[in-house]
Amino acid sequence: MHHANISEAKAHLSQLIRRAITGDEVIITKADQPLINLTSLSQSFEPRTGGQWAGQVAIGDDSEFTSNEIDQLFYGPVEPGKQ
Repeated sequence: MHHANISEAKAHLSQLIRRAITGDEVIITKADQPLINLTSLSQSFEPRTGGQWAGQVAIGDDSEFTSNEIDQLFYGPVEPGKQ
């Protein structure tokens, strides 16, 4: 675990980031009090896939918008004759 005050964090941010990426816990302090815990994100950079809710959600008959109106909210106005 590494503690760094704000001044040190400003001066050595790249080094602190490297430490966090390699798994070291980096805590930034102010007046000797822990303020920020610098950690590496463990996220996947794989492309996301959609469609998990396909067929599971239906718009009820009492909806205040029609399907065409919802399409227009997402995709913009429909040109006349292209509905």
